[in-house]
Amino acid sequence: MDTVLELKNVSKAFGKVTVFKNVNLKLYKGEILALVGENGAGKSTMMNVLGGVYPAGSYEGAVVVGGRQCMFRSTKDSQNAGIAMIHQEISLHPELTVAENIFMGNWDNAKGKVKWKSLYKRAEKYLEKVGLDVDVHTPVYNLSTGQQQLLSIARALASNPKIILFDEPTSALAESDVDNLLSIVRNLKENGISCIYISHKMEEVFALCDRIAVLRDGSLVYEADTKDVSVDTIIEKMVGRKLDEMYPKETIPIGEPVMKVSGVTIPHPYVKDRKVVDNVSFEVRQGEILGFAGLVGSGRSETMNAIFGGLKKSAGTVYVNGKEVNIKKQQDAIKNGIGLVTEDRKKSGIIAPMTLRENMTIANLDGISRKAIINHRREKEISEEYYNKLSVKANGIEDNIMNLSGGNQQKIVLSKWLMRQLKVLILDEPTRGVDVGAKVEIYHIITELAEKGMAIVIVSSELPELMGMCDRIIVLGNGRVTGNIGRQEFSQERIMRAATCVETYGI
Repeated sequence: MDTVLELKNVSKAFGKVTVFKNVNLKLYKGEILALVGENGAGKSTMMNVLGGVYPAGSYEGAVVVGGRQCMFRSTKDSQNAGIAMIHQEISLHPELTVAENIFMGNWDNAKGKVKWKSLYKRAEKYLEKVGLDVDVHTPVYNLSTGQQQLLSIARALASNPKIILFDEPTSALAESDVDNLLSIVRNLKENGISCIYISHKMEEVFALCDRIAVLRDGSLVYEADTKDVSVDTIIEKMVGRKLDEMYPKETIPIGEPVMKVSGVTIPHPYVKDRKVVDNVSFEVRQGEILGFAGLVGSGRSETMNAIFGGLKKSAGTVYVNGKEVNIKKQQDAIKNGIGLVTEDRKKSGIIAPMTLRENMTIANLDGISRKAIINHRREKEISEEYYNKLSVKANGIEDNIMNLSGGNQQKIVLSKWLMRQLKVLILDEPTRGVDVGAKVEIYHIITELAEKGMAIVIVSSELPELMGMCDRIIVLGNGRVTGNIGRQEFSQERIMRAATCVETYGI
């Protein structure tokens, strides 16, 4: 096979912190190579070296493209060498049109004048290649997340790449959008384009990729053809230890109802007489792990945010330990023993400029203060206690939270609620964007909380996660409860039939 890209003894460090060391890796023509590893293993940093984000001179070793050693000084140099990159965070210009985004920095012009008619016509061809059926004049802010990701690929194709680097391209996509994206990547391979594909989702890796390379602690520790290896082996190589069980489900005695929700209804913010959530009722008991399943738009996150006081409801009552509680804002929910780990960690879970210590104690200021004055000694003590208890990988509690991997950020978000004496903890997509090893650690934390009698609610788009961890699953479809399924009756088919409103179960 022809080698299109090769890393030779490449090392990258930030100050005294080595991200990866002496990595040797080959990519062959027309193949899809998976690059997997825990958060912090060095995958994205390696892609940024290849993409010219980290220029030559900032790393050691050689990057060879098409048999020629390259010294990229910028992302444009990498692009000129035939490399395009699809970032995890979609990086488009929302105010500009679809066509303008495709050719950003690569305008079709004559004597300094943009040839708009030609540009729009060419843009339509690239949209056709990725199956994106939108008007090229449409502003990007009108596109869904899935459409924006397809537009990112169209923009990459406009540079006529030989190699495309995908960094967690499906992390924010709905299931239907994921299937479409994987199909497009397969088509790229059939057209001779080589791909490096970073993902935490093993089902994607094994369905899509020809080979798998595993990074652990900055070293390339394993390579294999996908057909010759199992998921368990890859996970073990990623975390450096055997995993007896992905989901540490324990038999925990389930007690009395802790939280009861009755008739929660949320009106649509723009469409009159339409409801985002319609008359949703459920209860969760002491020691129970209750899952919430449903398709995108089913109202799962909206229901949880309404319970927590983050969204206004037009109807509905919440009871905690049999007593009705009036929750108008988040502080009311917290005072009544309800905590919420939100779906979007970066937007509403962490405060970027703050340290780990500040992020950990932000929801527990009353517990570390007296007469509105923070006891800094107590703040430090409790922060260090949970920092150690959750085995956070960082330089200490004074580290900035943005220096942490996704899994370690999620541990910090969890810790701020563990500091409080909660009765109910709601976890909305608790392992999104988190590597396999960190997922297992988070599952163990959830299990320990349930063992202590806390009532847990997990909202997740990953059915294996819900089926592995939960005692019962509530299914929402079109804003209504369409399923209430006990553990003995779990099946992906049953859950999906309820989610698509084909059948109802247990209600």
